[in-house]
Amino acid sequence: MAKVKTETREDAVIVEETPVAEEPSPVVVPKVMDLPGVGAATAEKLAAGGFEDVMSIAVATPGELVDASGVSEAVARKMVHAARDALDMGFQSGIDLLKKREGVLKIKTGSQAFDDMLAGGFETGAITECFGQYGSGKTQIGHVLAVNVQRDDSEAVAVYIDTENTFRPERIVQFAKGAGLDPEKVLQNVKVARAFNSDHQMLLAEKVEDLVRQGLKVRLVIVDSLTAHFRAEFVGRGTLAERQQKLNKHMHVLSRLADTHNCCVYVTNQVMAKPDQFFGDPTEAIGGHIVGHNSTFRIYLRRGKKGTRVAKLVDAPNLADAECVFVVAEDSLRDA
Repeated sequence: MAKVKTETREDAVIVEETPVAEEPSPVVVPKVMDLPGVGAATAEKLAAGGFEDVMSIAVATPGELVDASGVSEAVARKMVHAARDALDMGFQSGIDLLKKREGVLKIKTGSQAFDDMLAGGFETGAITECFGQYGSGKTQIGHVLAVNVQRDDSEAVAVYIDTENTFRPERIVQFAKGAGLDPEKVLQNVKVARAFNSDHQMLLAEKVEDLVRQGLKVRLVIVDSLTAHFRAEFVGRGTLAERQQKLNKHMHVLSRLADTHNCCVYVTNQVMAKPDQFFGDPTEAIGGHIVGHNSTFRIYLRRGKKGTRVAKLVDAPNLADAECVFVVAEDSLRDA
């Protein structure tokens, strides 16, 4: 408290006490060892399983912690609850979430019509799914995003999980030159991994956390394509439940990546033709409701007239359904 002299008289001096604003105490982020039931050995096992900080434990399920560390389910639940309490992961006001939304970035495609349809471009902190037949432009968009994410931030890194052997560095060079960027620097910031089966694909998605811990500024994760391996490995109705369960787990890992690291997750998806549909477009995305519900934005791509592509926004939490026409040029995506 500071004392301020306010008035002087012959017989007395009146002194008032005015409060001084106290600086807020810094928020102390706990360590994994501070959680109940976590000793040195358990912490080491958790770190080996990818749970190196309290946030990763707070967003995990008890079953994942049991598999990683070998503790009982009761201890795992205590760890999760303590981590969530320490990070204040309860209810937030709409104002708080609006402020958090101010940190969302938009990755532009190069086509003004496409960007306008998405209110500025592909959004970070979300999963955007593009589905369509072969040749509809899904992979081209992935290559463009891997380049354009580096236009505003030269340190931004794109991770490309390639399941169908469709990644081409030559295409990155063409798009980089079209964007006025150094192709060699752009290629340096694109980290590519080829997935040979669904388990490998899921493991690579989990390994993105390692790149973040190494100090890389991962702003984009591309999975091209999301369902190719799942579709090939799980054949027949008898395996459908297992396939959907694995696919659901994979989508949750991608969703957690997008949310915790504010990165854009772009996934491409194959389609099938519904033989029982006599009217309208029979094209339907693979993965059913699992992929549909886990994707924040869904875009249907198809071929248009005279070499154009048509993109239709079919699902978005804050945008109306819309459609645009664009062209895949040699060095960029452009308006038709």
